[in-house]
Amino acid sequence: MSDDPFRTKLSDFEFQVLREGGTERPYTGEYWDNKQPGTYFCRACGAKLFESETKFDSRCGWPSFYQPAEGSNVTYLKDTSMGMQRIEVRCGSCDSHLGHLFEGEGFNTPTDLRYCINSVSMTFEPAEHDDEGAA
Repeated sequence: MSDDPFRTKLSDFEFQVLREGGTERPYTGEYWDNKQPGTYFCRACGAKLFESETKFDSRCGWPSFYQPAEGSNVTYLKDTSMGMQRIEVRCGSCDSHLGHLFEGEGFNTPTDLRYCINSVSMTFEPAEHDDEGAA
């Protein structure tokens, strides 16, 4: 997919992260400490990525999840940049860079996986509250 449609839709920084594989600095992103219930979507194309129920505090400074949302479309690529062996997480719908996947770090989660995702790669939609019967 060509980057051209994304150049006008995304800010320069969003484009750098999503389309050029950049990263944001830790503890600076919009969602690293978001605790609201809701769903995270790809900022570039709107594809569903993660649910807040799978978000956990990994103390790394980026939003961390232990699994993608049901029905999400994430893909994985081997990443040997920066002298490390990592697994890159990409949006399966538009092939945008989201972050990296780490495993076996000992977090007390059901999968022992950490999807370390750039806040700027996502948008967040809070869960709707059922206010019926509220006083």
